[in-house]
Amino acid sequence: MATPISPLAPKTLAQAPAIAGVRLATAEAGIRYKNRTDVLLALLDEGTTVAGVFTKSKCASAPVEWCKAKIKAGKARALVVNSGNANAFTGKSGRSSTALTATIAAKAAGCKTGEVFLASTGVIGEPLDATKFDGVLEHLATQAGADYWLDAAKAIMTTDTFPKIATATVKLGKASVTINGIAKGAGMIAPDMATMLSFVFTDAPLSASALQALLKAGVEDTFNAVTIDSDTSTSDTLLAFATGAAAERGAPKISRASDPRLKAFTKAFNGVLADLSEQVARDGEGARKLVEIVVEGAVSKPSARKIAMSVANSPLVKTAIAGEDANWGRVVMAIGKAGEPANRDKISIAFNGIRVATKGERDPSYDEVQVSATMKEPEVRIKISLGLGKGRDRVLTCDLTKEYVAINGDYRS
Repeated sequence: MATPISPLAPKTLAQAPAIAGVRLATAEAGIRYKNRTDVLLALLDEGTTVAGVFTKSKCASAPVEWCKAKIKAGKARALVVNSGNANAFTGKSGRSSTALTATIAAKAAGCKTGEVFLASTGVIGEPLDATKFDGVLEHLATQAGADYWLDAAKAIMTTDTFPKIATATVKLGKASVTINGIAKGAGMIAPDMATMLSFVFTDAPLSASALQALLKAGVEDTFNAVTIDSDTSTSDTLLAFATGAAAERGAPKISRASDPRLKAFTKAFNGVLADLSEQVARDGEGARKLVEIVVEGAVSKPSARKIAMSVANSPLVKTAIAGEDANWGRVVMAIGKAGEPANRDKISIAFNGIRVATKGERDPSYDEVQVSATMKEPEVRIKISLGLGKGRDRVLTCDLTKEYVAINGDYRS
């Protein structure tokens, strides 16, 4: 039976336009799923630069290790992504499968193996049979086209209930450039770099070093400010590719991320990352509420981030929200355990703009009926004012429902 689409899903999916220098194709390789696509091949024109950020997990997957080794050269010609098997904790066989996949892909794309980038998502600990890519990738290379963004987003899904796509068009010099992104992620989301898997493409002529600097800065307040369940994946990979094709239309070649001509592009690029990361939060496994947590008045931004994450990752806070219970006492608990400066008698807390606690106690005008009504909304904003300084931060999460337990209790079966 098909999984119902999250009630928090965007009403419409972004229509991503073609990007010069990028061609896509998908197929059913039978990695784990039946009767659905599970492999994506992206072909990139010669001259494409690449940047990436990866999981900081000490149990990183074989594809993550492959990419980290190849990203230093800054050149890419192909990307292969499979769903259903993470190729993580697979030892020598995992390393062998990445090498074989890259060899097959390089032959199909007509490039070097070092220009092939890989990503896998799905079950941890199961060997990945890379021979299933043999013949499939070669066929995909002949079928690849510029308009298959929706197909690409669908092929990388696991427990996702909807494909995640974002796009932006912006001026770089006198030329218009495009930024398209896709992502997957619904569970095991507490990124320590990006999300489980996300890929961003542009025709802007950016050097690998400029693209890397943009990406590293861009993830901090987007993907790194999202948590579903506090668990950081072994497979977290965010790759960005710049084909440079817009140079033919007059876009200036950019070698530094600090180049003032990149200001509008940077804003648009970060906007795509923010859009994708919010879609991940909206598709949290079993989620029925999108939760925004804003912490202000902290001693610093990093301190505000830690407190916000403490609240966002609290099972007691998240289950209260699932039950539409404005249990601000659990928020107080999560603030207190964060290990960051906080003065109990200066704290104020509000749910969707309704203050429920102030100066270390329940707000004198607290109205249970009013607060209970706002908790029924599909989006809940918790604002915490600490009254200690100017530090502020924002994170996104979702509620924790019975469906989350059901999905993850049956994940391997």
